[in-house]
Amino acid sequence: MTTLPTHEPGCVDPAGAGAVDLVIEARPRDVGTITVARVLPSPRRRMVGPFAFLDHMGPVALAPGVGFDVRPHPHIGLSTVTYFLAGENVHRDSLGTVQTNRPGDLNLMTAGRGIVHSERADPAFRAAGGAMHGVQIWLALPDAHEDDEPSFEHHPARTLPAIAPADGVRGRVLLGAAFGARSPVRHPSEPLLVDLELAAGAALDLAGDAAERAVFVIAGELRIAEHALPADRLAVLCGDRPALVAATAPTRALILGGPPLGHRLIEWNFVASSRDRIDRARDRWKAQQFPRIPTDAVEFVPWPELHPS
Repeated sequence: MTTLPTHEPGCVDPAGAGAVDLVIEARPRDVGTITVARVLPSPRRRMVGPFAFLDHMGPVALAPGVGFDVRPHPHIGLSTVTYFLAGENVHRDSLGTVQTNRPGDLNLMTAGRGIVHSERADPAFRAAGGAMHGVQIWLALPDAHEDDEPSFEHHPARTLPAIAPADGVRGRVLLGAAFGARSPVRHPSEPLLVDLELAAGAALDLAGDAAERAVFVIAGELRIAEHALPADRLAVLCGDRPALVAATAPTRALILGGPPLGHRLIEWNFVASSRDRIDRARDRWKAQQFPRIPTDAVEFVPWPELHPS
């Protein structure tokens, strides 16, 4: 069990000069058939706004016949966000959803009181092999929405607004509102998620108008004040201070953040505001009392006795 405070001490410089609270380096973790870079939760910072989990998947080249597979497993108290830069997979869940997710699309699955899902390679993609690259995110749900009915939304790339907030900078607003654009995706945790591509030498001012926010470098290198940020680094920013982000190489990055939600616990695939919710979900999964996926009902991931964060 890991306790996740949503607002940890930082940004206490009395002069108010520093824009970066801390820098987190991702750690390798095995997920399904690939190794990912796990950014959140970290021993140094558990959450940024409602963002309780961030995995950077790849880039990795999958040989023909390998594929990327995660067997059926449960969630409560969170929404998953899946966003691919390359490759694809097929999402299936206990609502009966079967949805192929391709580069630029955004899948939002809200577990609420409980859902089961799997991620599988499409047979044609598995046979041919290819590159896989993307991010997997968990958004914690506010207290009033922890027991919501589970739901699933697929947002094709064309529906997510394009932005060009500075010379040499382009991107899309995936969640929330930024740079004069608003995503069509609505979520009760009010998250902010922006995908940016910066040319070498490009710079972008980030306003100090978010309660909690961070910048994650997917590829390339950014500089924020005295901090050089290569790939797989997350810079947690001071929410009330502006920051100038400059690319020293062609760079892909995410801006993420939002309001803090309060005390959260995380255990395995469960996020909750109380120990009792975690215990009940664990017991339900061990007894196989969660709903099954109609199109993927044979396999499942058993409850792990050891589960490093």
